[in-house]
This record gives sequence, C-alpha cells and structure tokens, in this order.
Amino acid sequence: MNKRESAIIFAYTGISFGASLFSEFHQYAEEKFGHSIFTHEMASEIFWEKLKKLSEEDFINLVNSIET
Repeated sequence: MNKRESAIIFAYTGISFGASLFSEFHQYAEEKFGHSIFTHEMASEIFWEKLKKLSEEDFINLVNSIET
C-alpha cells in the first residue's frame, strides 16, 4: 500500500496507519475539500462526515482495484 492509498483509507474510515503518514492524509483532505484545512478543524464530527462523503469514490475504487 502506498501513502496515497493510506490517506484514502484514513479519510474514509478514520483509521490511521501511523503519524508518519499524517502529512499525506492532510494533503489529501485539502485536495478533497478544495481549500486549506487547519488541524483543529479535524476535531469536528462534521469534518469527518463530509470527508467520508468526499472520499467515498476513491475508497470504492481502491477496494475494487484489489485483486484476490
């Protein structure tokens, strides 16, 4: 799994794969929202609900790309 994929999973599920990947997640979240995000904004439940919706397509595409 690469850093981008980890960011997508974190954004959709709220499960982090480690603090070292936070900057990649932060960049991804800003990309999805279309503007800069301060870390204190991430404490809001509304933030996570919106991010989940914004990242849903990427998450589904990621899951579908996994070969079994």
